[in-house]
Amino acid sequence: MNKAFIEAIEALEAEKGISKEELFELVEGALVSAYKKDYGANQKVSAYIDRESGDISIYASVQIVEVVEDESTEMSIQEAQEIDPDFEVGNEFDFIVTPKDFTRIAAQNVKNTIMQKIKETEREMVYNEYIDKVGTIMIGTVQRENRGTLYVNLGKSDGILPIKEQTPGETYYPGDRIRVYVMDVKKTTKGPQIFLSRSHPGLVKQLFYREVPELEDGLVEIKSIAREAGSRTKIAVYALDDIDPIGACVGTRFTRVQNVVDELTNEKIDILEWSEDPEEFIKNALSPAKVETVEIDEEEQIARVTVPEYQLSLAIGKSGQNVRLAAKVSGWKIDIKSASDEGSKELEAFEEYDDSDEIEIFEIEE
Repeated sequence: MNKAFIEAIEALEAEKGISKEELFELVEGALVSAYKKDYGANQKVSAYIDRESGDISIYASVQIVEVVEDESTEMSIQEAQEIDPDFEVGNEFDFIVTPKDFTRIAAQNVKNTIMQKIKETEREMVYNEYIDKVGTIMIGTVQRENRGTLYVNLGKSDGILPIKEQTPGETYYPGDRIRVYVMDVKKTTKGPQIFLSRSHPGLVKQLFYREVPELEDGLVEIKSIAREAGSRTKIAVYALDDIDPIGACVGTRFTRVQNVVDELTNEKIDILEWSEDPEEFIKNALSPAKVETVEIDEEEQIARVTVPEYQLSLAIGKSGQNVRLAAKVSGWKIDIKSASDEGSKELEAFEEYDDSDEIEIFEIEE
């Protein structure tokens, strides 16, 4: 080890972003492994590299005992006191055991170990960086596509955008810039895997946070989101103070909500006011339909809703979408019928889909 080695450590620090001291410690650990491999695995040894010169020192540590049972880890009290009369049984003694040709041996044996440890450290750094991004939006560049799955470069690593997390109707090609929601980061033997989404309701939430200062300031809250990606989203908002939460999210001349809609490729967004009163909240959730009455069955968690006959189709929505999203965003099962019916033609919103339907709801924790 010499000045060239020190320069190599400094270059690795600059290139890999790993501190010089951490790299020295990695190399020292690799040197210990190399020494034990050639000179005995049972020895208690440590390595030290001079931070200025790069010189290596290997130290063996032995315990001073009355009777030696293992010469690789023990020294008799008589032998120890020949070195220093102050030694006592139970003391430990460290002495240099660096082989004359150890620099050459080290160069041959520790390279792979060092590179592996550097790779593991890099992976840990990438994981730590991106695990903090879970639940946020990042901008990346589409790198490639494989069987429908997109791989998106996020800077220090590529993220995975599976087919099921892509929005129907959106198409991206290598080189395209794309905003993605970071769902999860998992450690694997090949390094961290970053899972992305364009269909997650959290993407809608984060887009609104970017556009609406009142959300960032805590003056307006998003209570829940129900989304059918690429088609329609219902978002329930609430204001703590005397603020119009819907107006804050819509913005002057619809600019704020339009920016979100543009990012979501013209996905329809219904912004409704959240209420502690379930009857009021369900009426809001069924917007734009007008509701006449809401009867709440708390035991069954069902809301029985009556609408004017001319509003029935609007309340249900195309393929049941409006009532389906209303049920999801409110958290209530909804039975809906027209005012002219006497009950025999009651429509149960929840009969139109089951738990296997890919309908997502995003609830904000208090």
